[in-house]
Amino acid sequence: MNTITVASSKPLDPLDETTSLETAATRRELGPDLLRALAILLVMLAHLPVEATPLLLAEIRPYGWIGVDIFFVLSGYLIGGQLMAEATRRSAVDFRAFYLRRAFRILPAFLLVLAFYTFIPSLRDAPTMQSAWRFLTFTVNFGLDPRLGGTFTEAWSLSVEEHFYLLLPLLVVPLKRRATLVFAAFLVTTIMIAGMGLRFALWQSQVGPAVEIQAYREAFAIYLRDVYYPTYNRLDGLTFGVVLAAIRLFRPLLWERYLPPFIALGIGGMAVTAALVIFSIRGPFAETNLPLVFQPLAGAVVGFPLFSAGVALILGALLDLQPRIGRWHLPAISGIATLSYSLYLTHKGVYHLDQMVFGRDNLQGLSGFIIYLATCFLVAVTLWFLVERNFLTLRDHLMSRSNRTN
Repeated sequence: MNTITVASSKPLDPLDETTSLETAATRRELGPDLLRALAILLVMLAHLPVEATPLLLAEIRPYGWIGVDIFFVLSGYLIGGQLMAEATRRSAVDFRAFYLRRAFRILPAFLLVLAFYTFIPSLRDAPTMQSAWRFLTFTVNFGLDPRLGGTFTEAWSLSVEEHFYLLLPLLVVPLKRRATLVFAAFLVTTIMIAGMGLRFALWQSQVGPAVEIQAYREAFAIYLRDVYYPTYNRLDGLTFGVVLAAIRLFRPLLWERYLPPFIALGIGGMAVTAALVIFSIRGPFAETNLPLVFQPLAGAVVGFPLFSAGVALILGALLDLQPRIGRWHLPAISGIATLSYSLYLTHKGVYHLDQMVFGRDNLQGLSGFIIYLATCFLVAVTLWFLVERNFLTLRDHLMSRSNRTN
């Protein structure tokens, strides 16, 4: 095995670790499961009614929205790793198989939840809802004003991921054939700088004028619509996830030499901490009750890439530590990670349903927290067993039969 240095300008050829990365990207590992479980619990905490939030979690709750960014890094790593491993092995990507796998994984549970929201308005967690075609075309995150459609807004992140699934397979083979390490670094840097520049410009031109006249509620809605939700502003986590997969696939010696697990954990932890500090600097919003997701200029511009880079480093370290932590028996973590998609789709609706059944005034303190949590997991388990698992089994059967035919 040849050592490849940072300055290498040779095309990104795979090393012997190709197979191991592909295997790691498709099987359950504790490191990704730890982050996936943390991500969904943070998102659920962010949407949990404040009166049912335990005191120990009250200080964390305002930061719960960062769980979505953790999901983006995980998706970038797992999907990017699978596609690059396939492109390396076959010098091509089986688009039909890829999109079929993604469709069976994403659509059944999503369409069922969307149908409930569409045809049973009493289940909606907000008074208004975007048109169904926006959800069906995964364009709901463009121009999404929560004042005009607040139900099922969590689908914005699914739209971002669908756009990622659509574009990355088209790019991975050309990049694999032509990209040098220098070009790849230049491309990633360009994406990051362009994202920061675009968020800066949008914040200044769209959000800033409302902030100047202290119309903070209007500024918050504009921020979500123009800065937070659109795909072109949320590429940081996906990009760093893909970069992590590429380095571990094509430059494993480079990673091993300069980022051993505890160094990566340390640097990643510092990056995440720095991002959280930036997110916590509220500036003109300090005296408002608006969610912490509403970021002043510095957080909106710098916080996202800094946090995503830190999560990617932590994920890489956890993957390296898999031989050690893989011996830990943590079925609860794996269970939460397995249910994370069903939990993400349903938790806001379940909170609303709980309030309809029990009354919001009766869902306070520890008892309210337990009821909200228990019902969320009950619904998620039901969705997993009745829908997700069955369609994944059907997908595997169809893929297996297709492979035998070919």
